[in-house]
Amino acid sequence: MSIVISNEMLTATRMSEAEMRQEIAVMLFDREKLTLAQASRFAGLNPVTFQHLLASRQIPIHYGIEDFQEDLENLRAMGRL
Repeated sequence: MSIVISNEMLTATRMSEAEMRQEIAVMLFDREKLTLAQASRFAGLNPVTFQHLLASRQIPIHYGIEDFQEDLENLRAMGRL
């Protein structure tokens, strides 16, 4: 599924496309709809940078079993496990 955000909407919010993606990612992470890894990817940021963004907004990081399993899968895919 693709979502199109018009230039008019970006202009009205005074945000770039990247800023809009980050805002959506932060909101979905805060509502526990996306994991940290998923939200980071959606935002177009590496996980550490996304964590800094969350910290700057005083949003706690919830790191559950799903996050841990996803991290393990990523490490295996990179040959680090």
